[in-house]
Amino acid sequence: MRTGKTAAVIGASMSGLLTAAALHEHYDEVVVLDRDDLPAEPGPRKGVPQGRQLHALLGKGLDTMDELLPGLGEELLAAGAVPFDVVRDIRFSMDGRELAKAPSGIVNFGISRTLLEHHVRRRVRALPRVELREATPARGPAFAGDRVAGVETGDADDVLPADLVVDASGRGSRSLTRLREHGYPEPERTTVRADLVYVTRRYRTRPGGTDPARVVVPPPGNRRGGVVVHEEDGIFCLVLFGMLGTAPPLDDAGTKAYAAELGSPDIERLLAEGEPLDEPVAMRYPRSERHHMERLDRLPAGLLLTGDALCSFNPAYGQGMTVAAMEALALGELLGESGDGDDLPQRSYARAARIVEGAWQTATGGDLRFPEVEGARPPGFGLVNRYLDRLRRAATVDAALTRTLLEVSNLYAPPSALFAPRTGLRVLTARGLPGRA
Repeated sequence: MRTGKTAAVIGASMSGLLTAAALHEHYDEVVVLDRDDLPAEPGPRKGVPQGRQLHALLGKGLDTMDELLPGLGEELLAAGAVPFDVVRDIRFSMDGRELAKAPSGIVNFGISRTLLEHHVRRRVRALPRVELREATPARGPAFAGDRVAGVETGDADDVLPADLVVDASGRGSRSLTRLREHGYPEPERTTVRADLVYVTRRYRTRPGGTDPARVVVPPPGNRRGGVVVHEEDGIFCLVLFGMLGTAPPLDDAGTKAYAAELGSPDIERLLAEGEPLDEPVAMRYPRSERHHMERLDRLPAGLLLTGDALCSFNPAYGQGMTVAAMEALALGELLGESGDGDDLPQRSYARAARIVEGAWQTATGGDLRFPEVEGARPPGFGLVNRYLDRLRRAATVDAALTRTLLEVSNLYAPPSALFAPRTGLRVLTARGLPGRA
């Protein structure tokens, strides 16, 4: 059902593109604005400084993108994406112990951000009633009374009229500032500061030289971790990360010494045998940040924040693109149910909050295990953490528990699934467990 109206999306990010895919069936015109010249072929661009970093396309994200853009998964496979079963094919070391493996049917894709974004952008550009306007900076939403009027694209008088504006411009969003300037209340904000530093580099290695993916998650007291994922064209992407400001080195000798402390033969082998294909790229991610728009009782009609503009997660958990896809799909479903009435922001934020909550609990719960991480710990956090420590140890001997852990981290199940009676029984009765990390 289309409304005969115009929707504008700020940012041709993954979040913005997927939002446009959700909107095109409900509006006569959907305009996506981006300040960059968008590349015709896969490649980095200025507006996505993290584009060269490792990105994980979780199973739930892949499924959701396939709902928004049918056939996308098959297209990505044809382009070289590497599928792998997250329980069977990943060597997953958590807190110094390797999790048990078994087939699960939960499939992730190894694929570079540039190739994934290229195919999503190409598919969205081809949708009817969707226009991608390149080299068009958006200064933020424009208002008329108590509703949005469009997007300021140049001077204050230069406005693209729109009935709905969706801000998908990421953590640099200007919408909260604009809301404050127009007298709207500030949303509550929750932050967890893990001060992550990560360095990514790509390598080519001999066929079969390493598993499709290798993940090393450190326990409290050890701030270093690493991930290897097999991407397209026989390339392996390595990211080394450090929490609480611990920065992986950029030189070869320092990188090898840093990796040696992870206790991962796969990563050491990749560094010893692999051919570097690019220079290492470092990024810093100070904190996860969530804006509780769902708690506001006064909002302008016709303005929505989505993706990282609404909530940004520690990238080590690989949840950002999946949550953005789920938010886009939920918005399309809302528009199909009852259109874009003035209460759309309240309804949309309420639904988005339910999507964000599970991912937020998973990511921040992992970070808050480290005593030095800044952030409010919920009541009973210590008791819950002791149970989860036993669950992780039990998962080294019980692949069913590995599956439960990865169903939650892949956003197929809520964190409450970790405490279900059947799961708790397996955790408490498991035998032959390794000692505490």
